[in-house]
Amino acid sequence: MTRDFDQFPDDENGNVLWQMAEDGDDLTEAHEIEFSIAFQTEEQAQKCALYLLKEEQKISLFEDEEADTVEWIITIYVYMEPEYSDIVDLEEWFTKIATQYGGEYDGWGCMAYVYEDEDWENEVKS
Repeated sequence: MTRDFDQFPDDENGNVLWQMAEDGDDLTEAHEIEFSIAFQTEEQAQKCALYLLKEEQKISLFEDEEADTVEWIITIYVYMEPEYSDIVDLEEWFTKIATQYGGEYDGWGCMAYVYEDEDWENEVKS
C-alpha cells in the first residue's frame, strides 16, 4: 500500500494513523479514541473534569502515582472514525481547555481493531 499524504500527512498524527492502516486496522470503522490531559493538582483536574462533563464528554479522572511527580490525568473517550482532520481539531480543542485549567494536553491513543481472516472465521464459528 502506498501512503497517501493527503490522508496521512507527514507528522505525528499522520504517522500514527498510517501505522494503524499498515497494521491492518480498519480506519473506516469507529474506534474509542482516548485523549489525555495532565494536571499537577487535583483541584485543577476536578475543575476541568466538571467543564468537560458539562460539554457532554465521557471522561475518567485518576491520580497517576507512577509518574515522577504526582499527576492527575483526565482521559476523554471519543467514539469516532480515526480521521486525521477530526483528531487535529479535537487536539486543538483539548489543548485550549487544558491551558484554560492549568493542565497540559498529553496526546491520544486507541485500541487497534485488526482481524486476520483466519481469526475472524474462528471467532465467528465459536
